[in-house]
Amino acid sequence: MEIMKDSINAILNNIENAVDYLDEETIEKFENDILSAENIFVTGAGRSGLAAKAFAMRLMHLGLSAYVVGETISPAIHEKDCIIAISGSGETNTIVSAANIAKDRGSKVLAVTSYPESTLGQLADSYLLVKGRTKQEVDDENYMKRQIHGNYTSLTPLGTAFELTTLVFLDAIVSELMEKMQQTESDLKNRHAVLE
Repeated sequence: MEIMKDSINAILNNIENAVDYLDEETIEKFENDILSAENIFVTGAGRSGLAAKAFAMRLMHLGLSAYVVGETISPAIHEKDCIIAISGSGETNTIVSAANIAKDRGSKVLAVTSYPESTLGQLADSYLLVKGRTKQEVDDENYMKRQIHGNYTSLTPLGTAFELTTLVFLDAIVSELMEKMQQTESDLKNRHAVLE
């Protein structure tokens, strides 16, 4: 039980500390790129993909045209569209590939990553910096040093900190978009699935 409590606290601390990296200008651009797009495509691999799907659902609830890359009903991407690509490392092959295709077709690339200097970050027209321990940090040589100092990162295995922080940040973006679009929870509820 103690490990579970420590894990919850580690995750919450990561979310709280990540707020320090929020930059108003980049977030404003990220949101405006979403609002100006005809269609919004979201993509992420693994658990980042689950965060992407949750965000796509909220965009649909806002009345925006949103699609999940790889789903059978996703149309072709065009120059007036944007893709939101989620990758902690910014180097996930399938995500970088999708971003490259979108860029080649003239659409905007919005990245959610811990590494704006990554391949994905360099492709991006705008980005959301989400700090969190990513899978690429798991095997680094500072493991013993962290353990000595009591930094037990195994409490947030693999990309957990990034993925959960991304989920929280994207939900916070939805709140801002609701304000900009003058949408209420009732508006969102009217678009919520009823065939469940």
